[in-house]
Amino acid sequence: MDTRMKHQWDSLMQANYGTPSVHLVRGKGIEIWDENGKKYLDFLGGIATNLLGHNHAKAVKAISDQAKVLAHVSNFYSHEPGLNLAAKLIEMTGDETARVFFCNSGAEANEAAMKLSRLTGKTRIVAAQNSFHGRTMGALSLTGQPAKRNPFKPLIKNVKHVPFGDVNALKRAVTKKTAMLILEPIMGEAGVVVPPSGYLKKAREICNETGTLLVIDAVQTGMGRTGNWFGYEKDGITPDVITIAKGLGGGLPLGAMIALGKAAGMFTPGMHGTTFGGNPISCVAALAVIETIENKDYLALNRVKGALLKNVISPIIGVSEVRGEGLLVGIVVKDAKAKEVAQRLQDYGFLVNAANENVIRLAPAYVVSESQIMKFAAAFNDVCEEIYRG
Repeated sequence: MDTRMKHQWDSLMQANYGTPSVHLVRGKGIEIWDENGKKYLDFLGGIATNLLGHNHAKAVKAISDQAKVLAHVSNFYSHEPGLNLAAKLIEMTGDETARVFFCNSGAEANEAAMKLSRLTGKTRIVAAQNSFHGRTMGALSLTGQPAKRNPFKPLIKNVKHVPFGDVNALKRAVTKKTAMLILEPIMGEAGVVVPPSGYLKKAREICNETGTLLVIDAVQTGMGRTGNWFGYEKDGITPDVITIAKGLGGGLPLGAMIALGKAAGMFTPGMHGTTFGGNPISCVAALAVIETIENKDYLALNRVKGALLKNVISPIIGVSEVRGEGLLVGIVVKDAKAKEVAQRLQDYGFLVNAANENVIRLAPAYVVSESQIMKFAAAFNDVCEEIYRG
């Protein structure tokens, strides 16, 4: 970002993000350009949000057409895009009992799940250490990252955090007094941490035994990123609640809390609401995204592209592990060099995220090509050669 843009940002914006290093002006697919005309390949995808990349023709047309007809109504009234999207999401769960509440973000979806759990008559909640569920006060109470939580204590009480992937810890923590257990199928913000096989199945069994709601936070893993619609399917479970956002709107703000089975009937009129949730424009964008995923068979392609990423990155010097599923990938680098790797990749024209000191997180749009993946791998190799061989 040039000096003028930096000054403008600092004089207008609060400091919670720090000053960005890049000012972006336009994009097409996973290609994106800054104010100086420099091109980047966006391998972060708006943090797992721009599922079809930038300026996708089908999404743009759907958004434009809807804006000409009906841009917004309150939730006192229904509209066709919202009903169509809710029906599609229910179909994607494979459970006809499911019912949908629309909101604007993952944090809002998790806040809604938290409120729903109070209707069990219980207040205790179990979540995972290092998990991320949002930054609003309720969602932050669920988030298991002390650095994000500590400045804002006291948070909501009766939330216990246990080691992710540890079934015995779940057995000790989840009791008949527990209202809900919330888990990510893969922990994204923590560095793309994949649990042991069968972990979610055991969590489901424990919740069945104790009468606890199992909430799956699929905000990052959802909408096909892992090769399945929500990310929990490989364990063969049915959650009580699914929360989604990020990629759902294909770049527009949209989230959903989907309740299944008995949980689907727990909210009654007046218990919860939102002004903008399920906005018609966001809903048609989501429908365009889902239709494109189905037509292009991106669920299968994401698994193939994810495997390619792992295969070409794993042998590179400085890489100790490549983990994740589909197009949610974490590259573990040696010697706590992730931030340096991310910065040098940006210099090379690739946008990624250092989730922590050790992990580079990738979440590119599904339109990423094999040739773009190979270009990224070549740049990653060059960067690691510079850092680890000097």
